[in-house]
Amino acid sequence: MKKRLRPSVFGVNKAIARVNIILMTVIAAISAVIFLMPTVLTIANSFMAQTEINANYGAVFSAAVDGRSFVSKQVNLKFIPDMVSFDQYITALLKSPDYLLKFWNAMILTIPIVVFQIFVALGASYGFARLTGKLKEMIFFLYIILMLMPYQVTLVPNYLVSDKLGILNTRLAIILPGIFSPFAVYLLTKAMRRIPKAYFEAAMLDGATEFNIFTQIVMPMVNSTLFSVAILLFIDYWNMVEQPLILLKDEAMHPLSVFLSKINTGDTGIAFAVAVIYMMPSLLLFLYGEDSLVEGIASSATLK
Repeated sequence: MKKRLRPSVFGVNKAIARVNIILMTVIAAISAVIFLMPTVLTIANSFMAQTEINANYGAVFSAAVDGRSFVSKQVNLKFIPDMVSFDQYITALLKSPDYLLKFWNAMILTIPIVVFQIFVALGASYGFARLTGKLKEMIFFLYIILMLMPYQVTLVPNYLVSDKLGILNTRLAIILPGIFSPFAVYLLTKAMRRIPKAYFEAAMLDGATEFNIFTQIVMPMVNSTLFSVAILLFIDYWNMVEQPLILLKDEAMHPLSVFLSKINTGDTGIAFAVAVIYMMPSLLLFLYGEDSLVEGIASSATLK
């Protein structure tokens, strides 16, 4: 009698690997759908008329008045409007200037913080990466401690300092603490420390100054990390809420992130449209710099 051939171990391992790939793909697809569903739903609902939104989600918004009511009715989630309407965008962009004003308030607060925080972080990070000594390590350790603290912990000291400096209820009360935030310093320092010291030694033997080393060696090698930091900073400060609420008493200076939470339940159609407008800068910036963001995160883990 002929012996039955048993499947090889290699064949079994290959089959297991295929099953694992299929399972991981399915899990990734389900996760992507779950995470993208709110964004897609917001964009789709922004093109619905107010009457259609009330018919689909009226029970939710009516119950959200006190935050404790139970929604007993079934909510109809619709990704395709019955009739496409641009009334909400016309109102948000043309008829009501408040939304655009809050949008530009967010820009005025976010862009200076991102630009000047990176500018300050580049100099500080280069010093932490190049200098040696216990004092430098202690200061860098304090940076790490400050970075680990949530903003709510430092909110009261920032309020008191802003009050003493006379900048309370001005944009400087938010911009100045943001400029000197340790987040960018930490990431750029870690990236610069992974640059081989042989590069610095070779440049110094050729007569290069510290400025030449910084501009011609360090900057090109941390360029992707720099772009990653810029994207993360923009998204973080674009979505800030606590700082404007506490440090800016004048609602005319509040960004759109704060203003969105104050839209009445009767203006939910406009809220969807404004939410889409609010998402566009972060979304476009991420899509434009996705490759640099991934490269920067990968290089931070692999560069030695």
